[in-house]
Amino acid sequence: MHDLRPILLVNGVLLATFGALMMLPAAVDILLEDRDWIVFVASSLITIFTGLLMWAVARGRPLRLTTRHGFLMTCLAWVLLPAFGAIPFMWSDPGFSVTDSYFEAVSGITTTGATVFTGLDDLPPGILTWRALLQWIGGLGIIVMSIAVLPMLQVGGMQLFKAEAFDTPEKMLPRASQIAAWLVGVYVVFTLACALAYHLAGMRLLYSLLHAMCTVATGGFSPHDESIGYYDSASIEVIAIVFMLIGSLPFLLYFEAARRGPQRIISDAQVRTFLFIVVFFVIVLWMQRTAAGAEGIDAFRETVFNLVSVMTGTGFATTDYNQWAGLSLVILFVAMCMGGCAGSTSCGIKIFRFMVLWEDIKQHMIAIISPARIHVKRYNGRPLGDDVSAAVQSFFFLYVTSILVLAVLLGFTGLDPITALSGAATAISNVGPGLGSEIGPAGNYAELPIVAKWLLIAGMVVGRLELFSVLVLLLPRFWRG
Repeated sequence: MHDLRPILLVNGVLLATFGALMMLPAAVDILLEDRDWIVFVASSLITIFTGLLMWAVARGRPLRLTTRHGFLMTCLAWVLLPAFGAIPFMWSDPGFSVTDSYFEAVSGITTTGATVFTGLDDLPPGILTWRALLQWIGGLGIIVMSIAVLPMLQVGGMQLFKAEAFDTPEKMLPRASQIAAWLVGVYVVFTLACALAYHLAGMRLLYSLLHAMCTVATGGFSPHDESIGYYDSASIEVIAIVFMLIGSLPFLLYFEAARRGPQRIISDAQVRTFLFIVVFFVIVLWMQRTAAGAEGIDAFRETVFNLVSVMTGTGFATTDYNQWAGLSLVILFVAMCMGGCAGSTSCGIKIFRFMVLWEDIKQHMIAIISPARIHVKRYNGRPLGDDVSAAVQSFFFLYVTSILVLAVLLGFTGLDPITALSGAATAISNVGPGLGSEIGPAGNYAELPIVAKWLLIAGMVVGRLELFSVLVLLLPRFWRG
């Protein structure tokens, strides 16, 4: 790759914008008379200056954006932004280590929700605001990336969602910018609606906004150590369930619904499949819990909330589900890996890939039973190309392999098998809480060894970038030409 200016230019603009947003937690600290505001102002100025410097170096002659640029630009952004996002955590009171600060920033911007911070209820308001804002920014970035960048790069079968506006890098503007602006508007409206609902249900104004940002982004960074369970409120949990599901549906469908009517959402095969799986898992999980002695509407709400939270990758919790029966943990683990819909803020393998895999299996079974019959694989009524099937199958293989490799490496750091495996799965799936007493919903990642934290950081970034975007950089051929 000879011309790195497009990468510097785009990431410089992103970094400068990112730095400007640091002024928001500074404003919160000023309003609430906390002295940490100076930390955010200083961090903002440093970040803005660095971003503008990168932009100034790259501007000048016309730039040509290639697919290679796309891969490197995307990966660099998800590593660079957390590096600067970690600065306020290091400089603030009480002050966190470099490892913990970067871990929290990566977990935030990838909307993973795994935290190493303890005593959240006593942290400065600016820090709590910045944690939530990181997830909100990350959720918006994930939507744009999954709609515009990954389909263009043909990552993991995402070419299935390639729109005319994004066929080539040269076509990304102006229509892409118009769609992106509309998506930002929808994202903001959903966030404000969620915040208003939380506030009316009894949350303080600031905390309702912080929880709303993390709910719509399906991130799960609550400003309370007890997460949503802190409120013990049925209305708050129902609001969270609704907006977690909203965040897990393809945001481009909201754009289509505005043009063609709300039926456009429910007519989408991926949405219907996702909602069916959620209902199915809730029924099975409730039957399992009932057999173990759980009963009553509160226990049912608890089951629905935690299943939706895990499957959408949000990571909010109202109870320690590690105490549930064994089969329940298996269901939660499977739901964690499945994730939500493509084009949403959610995480995991994504429902559309299971649908593509099912079409491949169905075609193979039909070929065995009726060799003369021709079966055309379809997704949402459209024929599926072999390139999509191959990409999805490769993604499944890499996904499972990545979890197993990361789990083995975590095991070498001294973690027990359950903690290592669930930690690897939550990192690659960008979920947050794992299984076991240490990193489960009743614990956090604070006491893990430093090496384990850096391995999980790598897992969160690789998982958020859909595996291929990072792994392709390891190929020597990528760097030739």
